[in-house]
Amino acid sequence: MRKSLSVFMAAAMTAALLAGCSGNSGNTETTTAAAETTAAGTTAAETTAAETNIEAPTEEAPTTAADSSGVSLEGPGAAGEDAAASGGDVTLRIGSLKGPTSMGLVSLMDKNENGEAEGSYEFTMVTDASELVAKMVAGDLDIALVPANMASILYQKTNQGVNVLNINTLGVLYIVAADDSITSISDLAGKTVYMTGKGTTPDYVFQYLLSANGMSADDLTIEYKSEPTEVAAVLKEQADAIGLLPQPFVTVAMAQNESLKIVLDLTAEWDKTNAESADGGSLVTGVTVARSELLADETTAAAIKLFMDEHAQSTAFTGEDVAAAAELVAKYGIIEKAPVAQKALPYCSIVCIEGDELKEMLSGYLNVLYDQDPTSVGGQLPDDAFYYKR
Repeated sequence: MRKSLSVFMAAAMTAALLAGCSGNSGNTETTTAAAETTAAGTTAAETTAAETNIEAPTEEAPTTAADSSGVSLEGPGAAGEDAAASGGDVTLRIGSLKGPTSMGLVSLMDKNENGEAEGSYEFTMVTDASELVAKMVAGDLDIALVPANMASILYQKTNQGVNVLNINTLGVLYIVAADDSITSISDLAGKTVYMTGKGTTPDYVFQYLLSANGMSADDLTIEYKSEPTEVAAVLKEQADAIGLLPQPFVTVAMAQNESLKIVLDLTAEWDKTNAESADGGSLVTGVTVARSELLADETTAAAIKLFMDEHAQSTAFTGEDVAAAAELVAKYGIIEKAPVAQKALPYCSIVCIEGDELKEMLSGYLNVLYDQDPTSVGGQLPDDAFYYKR
């Protein structure tokens, strides 16, 4: 039990790339702000983020449901049965983390609030991925958007009781500096890089890229900070500082220091490293998982497929109308200021990838993490049954 708990908590530390709070009406389950200056960071502890005005929610009671599965089936009679068969009369409870994954949901959240969605949903957003995992394990959520490695841990923790539906976010890690001479990983040799999350997924990613470029941590100095805002503060104060940050903290840091720029996109660096091999998959930040028992039932499976369609549409909206999406991001408290959200959105790698491409990209990524530390993916790699294909 002690080992299982330590694995679980270590994985929870990766949630910094994705954490959050929810909207406030309709079928949306509301979380209230505890303070305007706090948000989830790259460690298990919360970090302050006054620069982004990201609000941290208070913990609220799990959603209750009428039936034993936790899925609400509404509407009696033949019409209700027809609706249920298509999935439109099933209310799915969906949990997500504040950040890029929830940004991809804002259009669907808004439609759901206004009664315009085809499906019926209750949305909950939190700042700590461990909350989502606990709710999934307890059966209090039907679908969750979680860090990619945590989906693998959840698969093991629930005895293969979840399936991954899609990749919702690719890499959101960037190296920022005022130094134009940095154009490759090898250019970091002899320099100091400030980052958060020692022993977490961003750290594994960076260590992997160093190794792939014939380097190790001994070839540079890595200064770990406890919060992204600490890294941003260093970048603001030191003209020659180099930082590794996720979005939207990259945008915040660049707003504070106009000489800063993105010098390396770690997703692009990962892709270059694996250009001739699929073994390394792709740099994946977030995925969407559903409870396997719901996918095994015809009615609830139809509801999940409908959600997948509407999630894809919502993701497309985020990329096609950035200004409108930014307003919704602000409306639902993911980032309080729409102008900051509008600047960050193009760099948040929001996607909706399913099927064979999902399996190829995610399995390779998890394999890289496993090679560095098996506990980062739950002690073993998930089998083929983990990957859902409709």
